[in-house]
Parts: sequence; structure tokens; C-alpha cells
Amino acid sequence: MDNTVLKPTTAPGPGPEPGLREFTQRFPATPRGARLARRRAVRRMEEWGYPPASDTSCTVALLVAELASNAVRHGRLPGRDFRLRLVREPSAAPTIRIEVSDSREDRLPAIPPTPVPTPDDESGRGLLLVDVLATRWGTAPRSPVGKTVWAECAVT
Repeated sequence: MDNTVLKPTTAPGPGPEPGLREFTQRFPATPRGARLARRRAVRRMEEWGYPPASDTSCTVALLVAELASNAVRHGRLPGRDFRLRLVREPSAAPTIRIEVSDSREDRLPAIPPTPVPTPDDESGRGLLLVDVLATRWGTAPRSPVGKTVWAECAVT
């Protein structure tokens, strides 16, 4: 059984907007860790004022689920966790930024996802969902090792 301690870190939002603006937590690189990441994201969205059934919360949940499952499936190294970071960016066009970081720097997702899966394929549609749901998305190197796959979605 995994005895990983999950410790969220948060930062208070400055200025007139109350509440927390950032959430970061490490999860074990397992299917269970990916499920926990999605659940924690939905809970954080609710704390930020987006009920679980809202379009914004559902979109964030789907994006986190896909990026976390990809980190577990394609970015896993034995003994290494993945990190989820959510940032609520209040502005004229408020967005939620989702970042999932893993330890593999050699397996970058295809942007745009290619080839497009056929109806008979059993996998390969996840990044197409990310491409449709996210306002924009991409990858960035992670220091000292690994990569971060990020996606942003507009707040409705």
C-alpha cells in the first residue's frame, strides 16, 4: 500500500478578490493518484465558487483527468510523483490554468495531437479533448528534470 503523504499548498489571493488563487499538490503516479487529483481539483473549484456541476468545474475536471492520466501513463518514473497546480487568474477575461508536471522529459505530447485516431482506436482521443476544451495548452520544461503540460480554460 502506498504511504505517500499528500500535502496541499495554497497562497491567498491579493487585492479585493477574496479566497485562494493557487493550489499545488503532489500525487502518486498511479491511476488512484490521477483520480485523487481530479477530485481535489473539483473540491478546489468549489472552494473558489464554482459548484461541481458548473461548466467551469466540469471543464477543469476533464482537463485535470486527462493531463493526470497522461502523466501516469506516459510520464511515470518509478518512485516519482506527479504534481498538479491550479491557478485562478482574475482579470478582464478570468481563466483557470492547470499544470501537471511529471519526471519524464522525453515523452512530449504532440501539438496538435497527431495522428487523429480512427473510430476503431481504443485510445488517443485525450489530447483532442484537451485541444477542444482548453482555450490554449502546451508544454514547458520542468527544472531540474521533467516536463509540465498545461492547459487554460476560460471561466464562464
